Amino acid sequence: MFSFFKKKPKDPPSPPQAPVSSVDAPEALPAPTPAATEMQEVIVPAPTPVEAKKSWLSRLKTGLSKTSSSLTTLFVGAKIDDDLYEELESALLMADAGVEATQFLLDGLKKKVKEQKLTDAAQVKTALRSLLLELLAPLEKPLVLGRQQPLVMMIAGVNGAGKTTTIGKLAKHLQAHGQSVLLAAGDTFRAAAREQLTIWGERNNVTVIAQESGDPAAVAFDAVHSAQARKIDVVMVDTAGRLPTQLHLMDELKKIKRVIGKGMASAPHEILLVIDGNTGQNALAQVKAFDDALGLTGLVVTKLDGTAKGGVLAAIVKTRPVPVYFIGVGEKIEDLQPFNAEEFVDALLS
Repeated sequence: MFSFFKKKPKDPPSPPQAPVSSVDAPEALPAPTPAATEMQEVIVPAPTPVEAKKSWLSRLKTGLSKTSSSLTTLFVGAKIDDDLYEELESALLMADAGVEATQFLLDGLKKKVKEQKLTDAAQVKTALRSLLLELLAPLEKPLVLGRQQPLVMMIAGVNGAGKTTTIGKLAKHLQAHGQSVLLAAGDTFRAAAREQLTIWGERNNVTVIAQESGDPAAVAFDAVHSAQARKIDVVMVDTAGRLPTQLHLMDELKKIKRVIGKGMASAPHEILLVIDGNTGQNALAQVKAFDDALGLTGLVVTKLDGTAKGGVLAAIVKTRPVPVYFIGVGEKIEDLQPFNAEEFVDALLS
C-alpha cells in the first residue's frame, strides 16, 4: 500500500471495559432460548488482509480477462515455431503494448527459448511472464506521504478519464492511512465537475475549496494556504479536463503549477495524470503531452476492467516510463489499488 515517513498519531486511550467473566467449559453455558436467539445480532467480521488481497486479485484478473485470453490461449498445445511468435506479436499489438515493447518481448523470448532449449509451451509462457515482469517492474513505485505538510498533489487528465472520481477514491485511501485531506475544485468552468467533487468531499467528510467561474490558479492558491493554516496533510487540486492539443488550456495548467509554487515554494510535490486504460495508444500520447508540459511524477490508470488493451503499460514503460501509482478496475473505492507489477503480470497470463 502507501509508504510514508510521518509518524502516525497515537491512538486515543480505550474506554474502560466492563469486567468479563471467564468460562472454562463452554458446554456449561445455558442454551439460548428461542426468544434470545431471535434477538441476537449477527456480526460479520471484516475481511482480513489476506481475504481483501484475494478479492482484489480476483477483480484484477476479471478486469484484464479480455487481454489475458488473447495471450494465454496461444500457449494451449502450441508448437514453439514461427507461427507462435507471429500470433504472439499480433496479440501484443492488439493489446496496445506498442511496437517497441512487443519487439523487446519477442526478441527476449526467442533468446530464452534458444539458450534454455525450451520445448514445452508452458515453459515458454513462464519465460514470457519473466520478461513481462522485467519490463513492467520499473513502473512500480510507492506514493510517499508525510514528506511535506501539506503534500500538494495536482491531478490532470482529459474529460472522461475518471479524474474526479479518482480524486474521491484517493481521498478515501489517504484518510485510511491517517492523512487529513483538502480538495481544490480547480475545474471552475464546469459546474458539474465542482458538484461531483463536492459530493465526494461530503462522502469522505473532506473540505472542498471551490469558486464559481473563478480563476483555477486562484482556487489552487487559496487551497494551499488554507491547508497550511489548518495543518492539513494532503491537498489534491482537480483541474479542468482537456485534450493535450488544446494549447491554451495546457498553458493554463502550467499557470496553475506556477501559482501553486508561489503559495508553497516546493509545491506541487506530485503531478499525477489520470488515463483511461481503454484508450490504448491515445493514452500514450496523453502521457507524452502532459509530461512535456508539466513534468509528471506519476500515473493513475483507470477503467482496466473489461478492456482488451491492458498492454498499454508496456508501451508506456518503453516510451515514457512515468511511475504508475495506482490502477483501477471498477467503480468501487476498493477497485483502485497501488500498482504491483507481479500482480498485474500474473493477471495478464492467468
